Amino acid sequence: MKSKRHKVCVVGAGNWGQNHIRVLNEFGVLSGIVDNNESKLEYFGELYEGVELYSSLKSALPSLFDGYVVSTPASTHFDITKKIIENGHHVLVEKPLAMTVQEAETLQELASNRSVNLMVGHLLLFHPAILSIKRLIDQKRIGKLQYIYSNRLNFGTVRTEENILWSFAPHDISVFQFLVGAYPSSLICEGGIFLQSEVHDTTMTVLEYPGNIVGHIFVSWLHPFKEHRIVVIGSEGMISYEDSSKDRAIYLYDKKIDLVKGNPVIQDGSAITIDYEHKMPLTEELRYFVDHLNGEPIEVAGCEHGIEVLRILETASHYLKKAND
Repeated sequence: MKSKRHKVCVVGAGNWGQNHIRVLNEFGVLSGIVDNNESKLEYFGELYEGVELYSSLKSALPSLFDGYVVSTPASTHFDITKKIIENGHHVLVEKPLAMTVQEAETLQELASNRSVNLMVGHLLLFHPAILSIKRLIDQKRIGKLQYIYSNRLNFGTVRTEENILWSFAPHDISVFQFLVGAYPSSLICEGGIFLQSEVHDTTMTVLEYPGNIVGHIFVSWLHPFKEHRIVVIGSEGMISYEDSSKDRAIYLYDKKIDLVKGNPVIQDGSAITIDYEHKMPLTEELRYFVDHLNGEPIEVAGCEHGIEVLRILETASHYLKKAND
């Protein structure tokens, strides 16, 4: 981390916001916490001595913080982030950036006009396993990229304010965009509603990218056990990684199927594990944000990436709504 001691304020001290608070405190840059829950503020006041506590964003904005981290419900992201940018502060906002592409583009334009960094909490772009998989693809270790499959499955947590697509899939969409490096030429999405009216509990999103690359994203909170898996298929090999497994190993498979004179020929080779440094993605994400509080442009998980993810979510939502009408 760069030497200058910055001052960062966290807006929202819920379950995930508390992780931001903990890591920023470890960095020595936690300087303020905003939350409308007085008992939480009292708790953090005792836990983090010297940190300024605020019951509203309005009361925090006059303070001289270098940046803000917004970890509040998604429906509040636009209004909170807009106020922070208008006051000339750098900001990291949890995913999704906003609830619509139009809102996100408004924030993007405002950040550009005010010359502040707007970063989105697409955490997996800082996951060392995902970075290693990207390197394997770029190094052509599996030949030409053909197909990516991911699932994000769990028994809960069931949301009432958003469906499974908006709750789980932004992570995987973000990773697909990073690995492929292109916007889908087409996509469709289908799902199932079982618990609440008009709130999907499972969805499958099919994305087609230029160059005959296909992706499938399956998400569900109606699953008997937790599983976060990604499988990447190329013309000369395959990769798998399961984040929910104990070893969290990346496997590189010497497996492929060729068509020779109209007949499938299987090459069923062995698998090797790919070593990578097991760093915590949130720590790396926040380190990157803090290191860019000097105004250096954000190149990872920036606003444009966040808008791409939102645009895919909006299109997928259109198909879900159309099927449900």
